[in-house]
Amino acid sequence: MATRLVQINMKARDDSALGGFWAEVLGWEVSSEEPGVTNLEPEGFVYPDPVAVCIDLVVSPEPKTVKNRVHVDLATTSAAHQAETVARLRDLGATFVDIGQGDVPWTVLADPEGNEFCVLDPRPLYGDTGPIAAVVVDCADPRAMARFWGSATDWTRHEVTDHEAVLRSAKGVGPYLRFVRTPDVKTGWNRVHLDVRPYPGDDLEVEAARLLTLGATAIDLGQSDVRWTVLADPEGNEFCLLAPG
Repeated sequence: MATRLVQINMKARDDSALGGFWAEVLGWEVSSEEPGVTNLEPEGFVYPDPVAVCIDLVVSPEPKTVKNRVHVDLATTSAAHQAETVARLRDLGATFVDIGQGDVPWTVLADPEGNEFCVLDPRPLYGDTGPIAAVVVDCADPRAMARFWGSATDWTRHEVTDHEAVLRSAKGVGPYLRFVRTPDVKTGWNRVHLDVRPYPGDDLEVEAARLLTLGATAIDLGQSDVRWTVLADPEGNEFCLLAPG
């Protein structure tokens, strides 16, 4: 048994407006499954498929107060493409932010609601990922996170060091999942989190129990009667285990 990383869940004050921004950023299509929920996925995409990790924006009245522990890195193909991308995103409403990155070859921006993301310098590793090069998670122990997420999902570990751990779908397509060591301590719940889904025919309760044995914990965020299970990884990062499919 295993799960697949299928989407990023992002809280938003205005899911429709923020969804419109990210659709322009990624060149993806917008749909809405219900009021207060906006879905983004590539044109012609058949969900779920590891070729893309979709974005699910869910309305929340709670303001953003701290740096997100989960963000996306955008891929570029050349220095000129990176500069053009930054200029285009600035025109769409992105802003420059300083999170202490210092002198680095990538550009750190924030979307209109303050969610940080990076426009990377061109890197051959990300030549076939699509617009999202990587989903990045801040952590204290990349090796421990690689052990948990490598066992929780069917994603393959590509690099594991004391500084970072890198995973990708076993099919070798789509974005990478990077766990990067940071000194920041997690405070409060994550406004951006990962959603994983078991394969068709798997049992949700059995899969939840498996994840608990791997080191996940069950948490209550006031979700009441929902079709998914809310868990936290060994460093307390919330994630949702969706129904198999």
